[in-house]
Amino acid sequence: MAHVILGLLLIAPQSLYDLVRAFEAGVALFYSASSGSIKRALDGLLERGLIEVASVEPGGRGRKAYRVTEAGRREFRAWMGGDPVGPDLETAALSRLYFLGLLDPAERAPVLRRVVGRIEAELAGLVALDERLGATDIPEEYRDVAEHQLATLQYGIGAHRFALGWFRERLAEQEGAAP
Repeated sequence: MAHVILGLLLIAPQSLYDLVRAFEAGVALFYSASSGSIKRALDGLLERGLIEVASVEPGGRGRKAYRVTEAGRREFRAWMGGDPVGPDLETAALSRLYFLGLLDPAERAPVLRRVVGRIEAELAGLVALDERLGATDIPEEYRDVAEHQLATLQYGIGAHRFALGWFRERLAEQEGAAP
């Protein structure tokens, strides 16, 4: 979540309230977060020196707006340029796609290549599992359960194939746009 917050703050300095709204308005497509978890992430980013308070509204509320420090910019760029890791492929891939426009055009294709690589690796694992399970003799008493479990695996394979094709198209667009 910290990197998503850094990306949002690179777009514009924002308060906690603004960040919560930004999550609800777009980030929620790939990442769900409560205001409490966003606040904890902000506190951690402040503690690490990756963001700072840009301004404090006068008055009783004293709402703080946060902005990214130079160290935060480096952290964000390192994350964007790194391998899309984490247990949830969709979150890893879409969070980078969401902020791809913050990078220089020449830096975008390598990010997409790493996303494509992760999708390819996960898809290969799912296909290998499907092949192993297809060669397994399932006892009669488990066939009904196995049928639906295999259908779930097929869904995963289909979803990964769709994602792979979709991200390959984005990559081709970026490679065609590169100078």
